Amino acid sequence: MAKEAEVRLPRPTRVKNKTPAPIQITAEQILREARERQEADIRPPKQKITDATELSDYRLRRRKEFEDLIRRVRRNISVWIKYAQWEESQKDFNRARSVWERALEVDYRNHTLWLKYAEVEMMNKFINNARNVWDRAVTLLPRVDQLWYKYIHMEEMLGNVAGARQIFERWMSWMPDQQGWLSYIKFELRYNEIERARQIFERFVECHPKVAAWIRYAKFEMKNGEAARSRNVYERAVEKLADDEEAEQLFVAFAEFEERCKDSERARCIYKFALDHISEGRAEDLYRKFVAFEKQYGDAIVGKRSFQYEDEVRKNPLNYDSWFDYIRLEENVGKKDRIREVYERANSNVPPAEEKRYWQRYIYLWINYALYEELDAEDVERTRDVYRGCLKLIPHEKFSFAKLWLLAAQFEIRQLNLKAARQILGNAIGKAPKDKIFKKYIEIELQLGNIDRGRKLYDKYLEWAPENCYAWSKYAELEGSLCETERARAMFELAIAQPALDMPELLWKAYIDFEISEGEFERTRELYERLLDRTKHLKVWISYAKFEVSAMEEDAKGSDLAEDDLQEHHHEQKKQCIQHARRVFEKAINYYRTSAPELKEERAMLLEEWLNMESSFGELGDISLVQAKLPKKLKKRRQMVSEDGPAGYEEYIDYMFPEETQTTNLKILEAAYKWKKQKISDED
Repeated sequence: MAKEAEVRLPRPTRVKNKTPAPIQITAEQILREARERQEADIRPPKQKITDATELSDYRLRRRKEFEDLIRRVRRNISVWIKYAQWEESQKDFNRARSVWERALEVDYRNHTLWLKYAEVEMMNKFINNARNVWDRAVTLLPRVDQLWYKYIHMEEMLGNVAGARQIFERWMSWMPDQQGWLSYIKFELRYNEIERARQIFERFVECHPKVAAWIRYAKFEMKNGEAARSRNVYERAVEKLADDEEAEQLFVAFAEFEERCKDSERARCIYKFALDHISEGRAEDLYRKFVAFEKQYGDAIVGKRSFQYEDEVRKNPLNYDSWFDYIRLEENVGKKDRIREVYERANSNVPPAEEKRYWQRYIYLWINYALYEELDAEDVERTRDVYRGCLKLIPHEKFSFAKLWLLAAQFEIRQLNLKAARQILGNAIGKAPKDKIFKKYIEIELQLGNIDRGRKLYDKYLEWAPENCYAWSKYAELEGSLCETERARAMFELAIAQPALDMPELLWKAYIDFEISEGEFERTRELYERLLDRTKHLKVWISYAKFEVSAMEEDAKGSDLAEDDLQEHHHEQKKQCIQHARRVFEKAINYYRTSAPELKEERAMLLEEWLNMESSFGELGDISLVQAKLPKKLKKRRQMVSEDGPAGYEEYIDYMFPEETQTTNLKILEAAYKWKKQKISDED
C-alpha cells in the first residue's frame, strides 16, 4: 500500500544543447509584448438621465449593485464607505445614515468609519447628528486620541468653549498620554485661563510623574512671571524624582533657573547636591554645566585650571595649544588686564627657527589678540598696535602671511581710514607680494571706482608674475567692461606673447570668448589658426568646429529683405557655416592621418564628434561623409611588464581605419602570392 501511495514523478529530461540561443529574449521584451497584446479595458457607456423615472431606475440599480456587493464582502469597510458616500451624493441623507449605522454594526472598532461618518454630518451642517456620532465614538473607543481631537476641534470651531472643556474633562478621566494633557493646557491658555491651566498642570504631573512634565510645569510658571511658584515646582520635583534616571536634566534645569534669577549661591548648592547624588557615568552634562558656571561665577575651579595651564606653559612655552586653552579660560572669566597679560606672555614666545611651518600656529595668537581688542575690548589704538607689532616681527624677506596683511588693512577700512589701509597693502606688495594681496587690493580699488589705481596695480601684479594667466585675463576683462576694446585686445596679445604661462589654455579661451562677444568672427578664426600653430590638441579642433557652426553673422538684421528672402538668406548662411565646420574637421582628420598616426583614439573621438554634429544639422547634414571614415574597434591583448619581468596580459581597444584595412588586405594578398609561388617552385 505504501508503494502504491507513492507518487512517481517523471524523470527530468537532460539538456543536450547548452549553447546560448542565437536570438536572446529579455524580460523587458516579454513584458512589452504582453502589454502590446493586452486588450483595451471595457468601459460602460456614458449615460445621461433626462427624467425622474430614469433617475429612480438608476438609483434602484446602483443600490442593488451595492447591496449585492455587501452580501459578498460584508467585512470590506471600503465598500460600505463608498455606498454611504454615494447615498450622500444623491442627497438622500437618511439612507446614507442607515448605511453608516449598518457598517458600524459590522465593525464598530474601526475608527476610520466613525471619522468618515462624523465628517459627512459636519460637511452637510448636521451639527447635532455629528455630536451624536462623536459622542458614541469616544464612548466606545476612548483610547483613540484622534476621535477626541476631532470632537474638540469641532466644538471649538463652533465657539462652544464650555462644551469643548467638558469633552476634555471626559478625556482626561481616561488618563491619556502627555500630548493629550498638553493639548488641554494649550486650549486653556488660548482663552487666557491661567488658573485653570495651573490646575491641569497639577493633575498632569500626578498622572505622569516624569522629569519632562515637571520641567514644563516650572517653565510655565516662570513664563507667567511666577518665580516663587516655579521654584516651588522644582523643589517638589526634586523631592519626588531625585533618584530618577533622568534626574540630571531636572537638576540642570533647576540650576539654570536659579542663574536666570541671579541667585548664584542657590545654583551652586543645586549643582553640588546633584553631583553628590548622581553617579559619575550619568552626570557628564551636569559636570560640564557646573564647570561653565564656576568659570563665570566662581574662582575655585578657575584658579585650579589656571595653575595647571601655568605649569604646562612653564614646562614648554612653545606649546601654543596650551596658550590658546589658557587664554580661552581667562576670556571666560572676563578680566581684561589678566587676558592682555596672558596674550603678551604668549606672544613673547617667538618660534626659534625662521621657517614658515613653525610660525603658522604662532601667528594665530596675534590674530586672536587683535580680534579680542577690536571686538571685545573695543580698543582701536591697541588693535592697531597689535597688528603693527606682529607685522614688524615677521621676517618678510624669508616668508610672510597674506592673511595678516589683509586683516590689518580690513581693520583700517572698518575704521574708515582708507589712507592707512592703502599704506598697509602697499607695504605688503613691496615687502612680500602675493596673489591674495594683489587680488584683494585691486578688488578694493575697483569697488571704490578708482580705475586708474586698479590699472596701476594690475601693472605691478604682471611685473611681479608675468606668467599668471589669471591676472592677464582679469586685466583684459576690466578693459572690456570699460568698453576699451583695443586696450583689452592689446592686453590679450601681450599675454599670449609671453614666453612662459601657467595656464595658457584659459588665456586663449578668454581671448576667443572676448572676440566672439565683440562679434569679430574673422578675428576669432585667425585666433584659432594661431592657436593651432602652437598646439593640435583635440579640444582645440572641436572648439574651432563648433565655433564655425555657431558663427552666423547677422547680416540680415535691419535689412529691407522680405520674409521669404530673409529665410532663404539664413538658409544659405547656415549652409556656409556648415561648410566651414566641415573644412575644420577635414583639416583635423588629415593632420591625425599624416602627422600623428599614433593618436588613434583622438582621431576616433573627433570623427564621433563630427558624426554627432552632422546628425544635429537635420536636412543640411550628410552622415555619409563621416561614416566612410569611421574606424573599426578591435579588442586586443598586450603583455604587461613590471620590474620583476612579465606580469600577465591586459586588454585594450585599438582602432583600424579604412586606409589601414586596405593596406592590411594588400599585405595578405602579397603574402598569399609569395606562398603560392614558393609552393610551385618546390613542386618543380
